[in-house]
Amino acid sequence: MIMFNIVLVEPEIPQNTGNIVRTCAATGCKLHLIRPLGFQVTDKYLKRAGLDYWKDAEIFYYDGFDELRFKFQGANFYYFTTKARKTHCDARLKSDDFLVFGKESRGLPEELLKANPENCLRIPMLGDTRSLNLSNAVAVAVYEGLRQNAFENFNLKGELHNLRWD
Repeated sequence: MIMFNIVLVEPEIPQNTGNIVRTCAATGCKLHLIRPLGFQVTDKYLKRAGLDYWKDAEIFYYDGFDELRFKFQGANFYYFTTKARKTHCDARLKSDDFLVFGKESRGLPEELLKANPENCLRIPMLGDTRSLNLSNAVAVAVYEGLRQNAFENFNLKGELHNLRWD
């Protein structure tokens, strides 16, 4: 099954992380949270946004990004930033790749992006739009990766008013 690793570096807004937990539960992605977090994992807003999905997602915690990188040496890491030249569609995302997102207020650290320019990706936007909401950006990236992999093992059939779509 295709699944990605979602990394949130120092997320600040509990509702965003809760929504990302729900996306991870729906797609089989693992969530890696890099401390410090801008909220407590018992935060009512975090749980409300994640609803019942918190128990269905695999969530891991790290005291810094270097700890994660050391644990997964040799893995592919993609850094999502508005400063990248390549788009999220330019990368060929594969199962077990790490999709890294920064904090809501400042994004990823500049030194991390400069050290990995070939793996920096942007989600295109019109005009002077500063950025997408973090949970929306994660969803865009995950579903582009799933699309690239033909939604392998995902339910692709729907039903509308007693009509079957095959």
